[in-house]
Amino acid sequence: MNYQSLILASTSVYRRELLERLKIPFQIAAPDIDETSLPGESAKQVAWRLSREKARAVATHYPDALIIGSDQVALLGEEQLDKPLTHENAVRQLRTMRGHSITFYTALTLLNARNDETQTEIATNCVSFRNFSDDEIESYLRKEQPYHCAGSAKSEGLGIALISRMEGDDPTALIGLPLIQLVSMLKAQGVLIL
Repeated sequence: MNYQSLILASTSVYRRELLERLKIPFQIAAPDIDETSLPGESAKQVAWRLSREKARAVATHYPDALIIGSDQVALLGEEQLDKPLTHENAVRQLRTMRGHSITFYTALTLLNARNDETQTEIATNCVSFRNFSDDEIESYLRKEQPYHCAGSAKSEGLGIALISRMEGDDPTALIGLPLIQLVSMLKAQGVLIL
């Protein structure tokens, strides 16, 4: 059994809540990195790179720990959807998304800072949205205020009422941390969940 500390390189309350499901001790550290996409970088490449950069940024402070980094990018056609941050931006996003499908790429990195062994995977989820009305958008946003969620909708909450179909590798990836992949990565480092 591995007794290295486990660090979640994220201040996301959603990722913290997901990791708590595994019932293992962990700490949280803010990665404090620039999350701007690079020119010509695909959505998948952005998620991959940022998950690794987050883990590496935190590893400098925890050189003997296992570090979890994760990043999610939502894609509508060729347009990357960021966190809306405001009500007005969320309204615009949801109007654009209605009747369409969004692909969510959630990258997960587990970095063993002790020996620099790095595992990175990407979980893909496709979410199709109903053709909802402007009134439904306003009602949803008033009730849930998902302003810190890429795509402006939380599938684990009331946002499910906006969705017509979901397909993907791991339902927890859509929330922000692919637990199915994480369990396998942790096992490869000697951390057993059960």
